[in-house]
Amino acid sequence: MDLSRNPERLVELLPDGWAGRGALFRGLAEALRRLVDEGDLTPGARLPSERGLAAALALSRSTVVAAYDELRADGTLASRQGSGTLVARRSGGGRRRTGHGHRQGQAESVLARLTQGPGRVISLAYAADAGAPELAEALREVTAYDLPHLLSDAGYHPRGLFLLRERIAVHLGELGLPTSPDQVVVTTGAHQAIALTAQMYLRPGSTVVVESPSWPGCFDLFSAYGARTVGVPLDEEGMRPDLLAAALAEHQPDLLFVMPGYHNPTGRLMSAPRRRRIAELARQHDVPVVEDLAYSGRIGTRDALPPPLGAFAERGGEVLTLGSLSKSVWSGLRVGWLRAEEPVAARFARHKALADLGTPVLDQAVAARLLPRLAELEQTRAESAARRLRHLTGLLEQSLPDWRWERPAGGSALWIELPGVDAGAFAQVALRHEVEVVAGRTTDPSGRHDSFVRLPFTYPPDVLTEAVHRLARAWADFRRHGPAPEQGPPLV
Repeated sequence: MDLSRNPERLVELLPDGWAGRGALFRGLAEALRRLVDEGDLTPGARLPSERGLAAALALSRSTVVAAYDELRADGTLASRQGSGTLVARRSGGGRRRTGHGHRQGQAESVLARLTQGPGRVISLAYAADAGAPELAEALREVTAYDLPHLLSDAGYHPRGLFLLRERIAVHLGELGLPTSPDQVVVTTGAHQAIALTAQMYLRPGSTVVVESPSWPGCFDLFSAYGARTVGVPLDEEGMRPDLLAAALAEHQPDLLFVMPGYHNPTGRLMSAPRRRRIAELARQHDVPVVEDLAYSGRIGTRDALPPPLGAFAERGGEVLTLGSLSKSVWSGLRVGWLRAEEPVAARFARHKALADLGTPVLDQAVAARLLPRLAELEQTRAESAARRLRHLTGLLEQSLPDWRWERPAGGSALWIELPGVDAGAFAQVALRHEVEVVAGRTTDPSGRHDSFVRLPFTYPPDVLTEAVHRLARAWADFRRHGPAPEQGPPLV
């Protein structure tokens, strides 16, 4: 493993709370020692330079020098002329958590805290709301009225319960995309829909064109099949058609992945003319399109949305439309779907059957009860989102007036530009103030959005208030001290 040119990857490996309450150089040394003990850093692994790691952590160089010196003294690290700083010893017997050749992905670093459980850190790494109260009612109805029928067969439905597929088809038709139940496959969340689509279309050496910035998880899912991603910048209406046309001509991709309504992380809404133009370009270049509508969610408005991009597909165009109930109902209800032309849906269903034989039936039955009420549930969410967005922006205007953002058309987060700083370095300072934010580099490996952070407003007002107070303290610390918040150990 060579981390010498990529200190950000080493930063992502560091355990939660490594800074502790004592001297930072000792906390960093202990964290690196733990990575060696558990096998995440193997003998011979090259570490970043003191200066490079200090910049990535927003620490003084002397702090990293002191940590490396401590690890050299106990034999954990060694320095060799021309080779830099290397791991010198084997693990202390711990089992490596992620297998040989571990490479932490974009989404893995964002969602790592989900696996660690609650703690002192306020994590703003994901945008998820509490479950809708209507879930309890739907569950009671399933138990009272649906369970005997559901238990009467084997329970394997790789395509999904027919009733649920019917209701998803009706929902898509109401959005402006006429759909039959045979064009729908139910998935275990939209995440699985993207993963299985990648399995269908991608091979080592494939290319996927994505929006820039984009959802961090897509980079991991596509790279898992050996594909590379090419980013196309946005304007106010979505992916720029001129730059998309150039990318399609140059790279001849195997897939185009877009989030027309609403885009994650910017919250922008792609216009109907822009959707039509992107569908035309994809058809001209014979590129299948995946449109991810899972990041749904109006903010306080009842205005009609443009039809899905699939509604603009010309004859012969291949558009796969994905959705889920995560944002409108509850992330814990792992029900999503894919809509495509029947031959593509049938092929997708075979991949779904091999993956898990079908999404859990009881979850599907609850979803089928909720689908007819989806517009009502979405409006309730929209009103709550508007209140929380006002609360968050009011706090930011008061406590962090030099931060800049545009009001999102929808979704669940603010896309904030920090003035003239590396947001990744600030995120490390924020974490030491016990609040976690997602830095722009996880959404755009090209580096074009390194000064941005994503800040969800789905949390309760009291959590948002405390989070902004911590961010304000972190920002003051960062602006006051820059990359030197601590000196090294006392001179002897």
